[in-house]
Amino acid sequence: MSDSPRFRTILILGAPGSGKGTQGKILGAIPRFHHLACGDVFRSLDTRTALGQKFVEYSSRGELVPDDVTVQLWRANIKQRVDGHIFKPEIDFLVLDGIPRNVEQAKYMEQDIDVLKVFHLSCPDRTELARRLRKRALKDNRFDDANEAVIQQRFATYEAETKPILDYYADRVCPVDASQPPAKVLYDIIAGVMTLDAWYEIEKMKI
Repeated sequence: MSDSPRFRTILILGAPGSGKGTQGKILGAIPRFHHLACGDVFRSLDTRTALGQKFVEYSSRGELVPDDVTVQLWRANIKQRVDGHIFKPEIDFLVLDGIPRNVEQAKYMEQDIDVLKVFHLSCPDRTELARRLRKRALKDNRFDDANEAVIQQRFATYEAETKPILDYYADRVCPVDASQPPAKVLYDIIAGVMTLDAWYEIEKMKI
């Protein structure tokens, strides 16, 4: 996709339980925003393709999919969305959550995405985040995910792998208090988007 203009992109970043998926989905329902979560990429995978087979190869061994393969899968998914006119890059903001998962992926994706703003859903109270994760796991009948050791491992992985992305995009980070009600978190994100030059460019198009 290096021959095309980079997608105007907004990243939603935060520890597990901070509400990234919730905010991404709500934003994605608003015209001129297109939401894509990392989980959507893997769920919609065609395992008959060479790339799909590569994913199966790693996941069947219980291994993490390498960063370059993850980004290739993401590229294939986003291309389908553009070709199917589901995501219209000339008039839509791309809202990503869960990808890039680490700095290495962020580097791979530089040629594809122009990251305008990183909304960091910040909640220093890990007890509150753990409570949310347990509640969600029980609601979704994922009882293993309600396990304290699993929750702590997810926090540790986030701190080690994903949080350094904030330094990588340091000049574009906008902190948002994730302990607020979801509607207020959304308000803060939209207010941040509306300060962008790209917002005014899209507004002028009168689509």
